[in-house]
Amino acid sequence: MTDHLAIAPPSAEVRDAATDRLAGLATPAGALGRLGDLGVWIAATQGVCPPEPVDHVRAVIFAGDHGVADHGVSAYPKAITGAMVHTFAMGRAGVSVLAAQHGVTVRVLDLGVDDDLGGPPELTAFKVRRGSGAIHLEDALTPEETQQALAAGETVAAEEMAAGAQMLISGDMGIGNTTPASALIAASLGLPASEVTGRGTGIDEETLTAKIALVQQALDRAGDRVLDPVDTLTALGSADLAASAGYMVAAARAGVPVLLDGLIAVAAAVIADRIAPGAAAWFAAGHRSTEPAQSLALSKLGIEPILDLGLRLGEGSGAVAAVPVVRSAALLLRDVALLADLMPDA
Repeated sequence: MTDHLAIAPPSAEVRDAATDRLAGLATPAGALGRLGDLGVWIAATQGVCPPEPVDHVRAVIFAGDHGVADHGVSAYPKAITGAMVHTFAMGRAGVSVLAAQHGVTVRVLDLGVDDDLGGPPELTAFKVRRGSGAIHLEDALTPEETQQALAAGETVAAEEMAAGAQMLISGDMGIGNTTPASALIAASLGLPASEVTGRGTGIDEETLTAKIALVQQALDRAGDRVLDPVDTLTALGSADLAASAGYMVAAARAGVPVLLDGLIAVAAAVIADRIAPGAAAWFAAGHRSTEPAQSLALSKLGIEPILDLGLRLGEGSGAVAAVPVVRSAALLLRDVALLADLMPDA
């Protein structure tokens, strides 16, 4: 996972064929707008035109706690993390409702929850540690833990793809997780904390000021180590964020597209693209979150979000909400009549 080997992009030949097909549909030129562009991207990632229906979408929620949650950066206590993991397992969380509506499979995994969760053994099969280090004071992980988390994400992606996934989603759960995610994006983009740090779960002005200072302290502490993406994860990330990055790298390497969610998933995507340059060509963004770092990072990756609903729930919810749009884009390019078939003599 540290070799930084570049990833080949989706098929340029199929993209060109899909672009031609889009231009030939029995619709006015450009009438499908970004739905048409999305359909072309889907075809290119599948390597076939017209594209296949996107029937099998699978989401994995990587859960973990963050040492910064004990330092006044969140509106909620970290005990919420473990409670929400059980809520996912019961199918009663926000993303669970959306996923059930849209036929998306959801799996939740404890990578670093600061609790010994009960439940089925598969829930904790990839657990790396209980909570991450408080990144303004210490590293989030040891180098060995970072590699373990990256490898876990790779394994999980392989399992989901073996189960038939045509598209993957990375969800998240962890009180305080917008702080390390903001730090990862700031470090990767060379930006100060003041430009990337947002309100997370809805903190007040005083708490936001303290959060910005904490993120900047973390960046200063990490220093030049942020020049390497894996070292960046060790210093500023967490087990769940590292696993998400590994999951995305593995998907892109295998040619399976990833639909990104909010800030946490996009932070992992930035790291994934640094670990494996070119991975971002396999990513689409389900939505634009309210966090400034997410928009900055998506712009850097050259990705325009599909939805903009003011969502900041996390969990993979924004990506799952966009799945019907993704499916519609593929079907429009596949099933709308071609003008040449309707008017063969034109």
